[in-house]
Amino acid sequence: MTEPVAYLNKYLDNSTNITRYKPENQRLLSSEPLYTAEDLHKRVKMTQAEFDEFKSIPESASVYGAMVALYSSNIIKHVKLINRFSGNDGQINFANLWFDYRINNKPQDETIEIVPTMKWFVRSKEPEEYDDEYYLFLSGSNLDDLDYLAFDYARAFDTKEEAEKWTNPLTEAVQLLVE
Repeated sequence: MTEPVAYLNKYLDNSTNITRYKPENQRLLSSEPLYTAEDLHKRVKMTQAEFDEFKSIPESASVYGAMVALYSSNIIKHVKLINRFSGNDGQINFANLWFDYRINNKPQDETIEIVPTMKWFVRSKEPEEYDDEYYLFLSGSNLDDLDYLAFDYARAFDTKEEAEKWTNPLTEAVQLLVE
């Protein structure tokens, strides 16, 4: 957790002040964090796949050139990025990210946060009572070959609603990290 940039302090005598550090005062009623460095310099959250597409755009491109490359005939190459940065706000966010990361050469850990890819799965509510006690997951690619197997064969869903269509009283929809 990032330390706040400042604190708004309220005291018993109804006075308030803003300090850089949280005061230790017995007359202090509350001390609310105002901003963190992360609030002031937000990082763009993207999956590893989106970041890989982002890195595939030539480094030498200007902001405009990067936008053209993103939306050019190589559209299949940048599907995840196009979905992520569509619309006016998305294009502005992409341009700001490109400017910070490529033009200003800010490091990745200051500009981009790689978030893990999460998917929804249908699994048994209780683990199997064998030696390893593992959950069984819905697997199979179509209605004719559905079965419950180990996680390695699990069928992934993009949304909770999709997964819940396949639950029954003995199963539940869970969101898990996809590696």
